[in-house]
Parts: sequence; structure tokens; C-alpha cells
Amino acid sequence: MEDKKVWLVTGCAGFIGSNLTEYLINNNQSVIGIDNFSTGTVENLNDIQKSVDKEDWNNFFFLEADIRNIDLVESLLQELVNKESIRINYVIHQAAIGSVPRSIEEPLFSHTNNVDGFINILEIARSFNIKRVVYASSSSVYGDEKTLPKVEKRIGKLLSPYAATKFINEIYADIYSSVYGMEIIGLRYFNVFGKRQDPSGPYAAVIPKWLNALINNEGIIIYGDGETSRDFCYIDNVINANVLAAQSTLEGFDNRIFNIAFGTQTSLNELSSFIIDNLTKLNIRSNFQVEYSDFRPGDIKHSLADISNARNLLSYIPLVGPKDGLLRYIKWYVDEKVL
Repeated sequence: MEDKKVWLVTGCAGFIGSNLTEYLINNNQSVIGIDNFSTGTVENLNDIQKSVDKEDWNNFFFLEADIRNIDLVESLLQELVNKESIRINYVIHQAAIGSVPRSIEEPLFSHTNNVDGFINILEIARSFNIKRVVYASSSSVYGDEKTLPKVEKRIGKLLSPYAATKFINEIYADIYSSVYGMEIIGLRYFNVFGKRQDPSGPYAAVIPKWLNALINNEGIIIYGDGETSRDFCYIDNVINANVLAAQSTLEGFDNRIFNIAFGTQTSLNELSSFIIDNLTKLNIRSNFQVEYSDFRPGDIKHSLADISNARNLLSYIPLVGPKDGLLRYIKWYVDEKVL
């Protein structure tokens, strides 16, 4: 990485945010983390502290705040900046309420967090004269567009409130880039998975949810016939993409959007079989029951990313494939939760 900089990471106690924070601290960067623990956890922050050198941990500054409360966030940031005599170089915005099903159940909650919270962060970046903002968008914005692979300029009809919030973010990013001259880069994530991903609750992502259920001798449910496919992307690839986007020296980054994925398809049937096979090899005893149910509203049938723009403009090369990533994640999960 380049010389030591100061990074503002929202959602730092969440899945992706905590992994990013850990990586940055381990690479001699200063991190200001913001979280309100609505989905992130104190345990994730404790885990980061255990994984970094004590001296490096002093480069982490945590602010407990809700990004929907712009006055509180601004005042806490100003107090910290004045106290430490630092200047924030980059914003990495990961705070959000994820899950398509949750957004269908609670659309207002998704909107206030994902839209109001996002524009607040853009306003804060503008107030503190932070030019480069990297934010998490989502492959859900492709909606019912059936063409594969997905390319950034071609989207369809949105299928959920969650997708709408992420698309609205992209619109606001475009406006702030053109009106205020900010460099705002959106990363459309495709099915990210890895350590610290929450397996609990009705809105958990498929990989941690299935892994947790199978280890605990509970059945898993596949919605549809199991031939639904996703472009699963291991967390290390996403960390790399965020760092590359933040530090890119390419000009013309006014509201660029990039697909971030591995670039291959895995069906849910293939995914369940792979997880079951590898749990069996680890002598995990379970009945490994798999049930099938109807498709859920808002779900798409297939997803596959064209990552050529990220590869060509950001030098993004996903180094960890879905199977290698699953092996790492399964080992981490078993070591942390079972052994």
C-alpha cells in the first residue's frame, strides 16, 4: 500500500467493514470506524483487536454513531480530527441494511439507512473536503435484466426496495460528482462471503446460513429447483477492490461504477453439495437434509458479472475463487464456532 493515510470506514463492525478495517490496520493505515451496531457487533471489533499488533491498534479510532444522524457524526468526527490533528483522505462506505427479503418486509427501514445514510456520508465527505469516496452498491440493481454476464451500463426493472436504495445511491453519487467535483466510485458487489458474516436471523446470506444450519444438524431450504446460480465472491477480493478504487490515480473517475465479483457461476445445488462434502471430510456429523421450496419475491434466477472494467481500469484481479474461498471460510467457521 501507499504511505500511511487516514481512512473513514462506515459499518466498520459489520461483515465487510470489519474485514476492511482489519486489513487497513494491518497495513499501517489509520482508520476511523463508524458503526451503530444495528447489524455489526462488538465481537467483530474485538476480533480485529486480537488479530493486529497492539501498536497498530492505536491507529484505530472508533465512533459509535448512526449515519442517519448527520449532526452527531459530524460533531464526533470534528472533535476527533481536531484532537488528533489528522486529515481524512478516503471514505469507504459500507454501512447499510442488506437483504432483499428484509427490504420487502421493512422498506422504510432500508430506505432511511441506505439512502438517507448515504447522502449524509456524501455531505460529511464534502464538509471535510474528502474528495475520494468508495461505496458499496449491489448486483441487485440489475433487476430483471436477463443478459449474462451483467455489464455496468445495462440494467433492468428493479425487483425490491433494497435494489431501489442502491440504485438511488448511484444516482446521488452521479449528482455529487458532477455538481461538487467529488470522485465517487461505486462497487456493485456480487454475493460476497467470508469470515465474520452473520449466519443468524431470517435475513442471513445463503452461505453462512447454510453452513450454520448443516453444522447444527438442521435442514437447509433451497428456493426454486436449485439451478439458480450466483457469482460468489470471497471477501479478500472485495477488500482488494476497495483499496484499489480508493488509491487509483486514473483520471476521469467521476461516478464510475464497477462490478466486483469472481466472474463465474455456481448453482445452489453445486453450492450445497460442496459444503456438505467438505463438512463430511471434517467429520461434522449431520443429517445434511436439503429441502426445496418456491422462489421468493425479489430473487433473480441467475447472476454473473462482467468484471472487465474493474480489471482494465482498477487492475482488479480476483485471486481467490469460490471453491478456495469456501474452503477457507468453512475452516474458519469450524475453528471459530465448533472446535
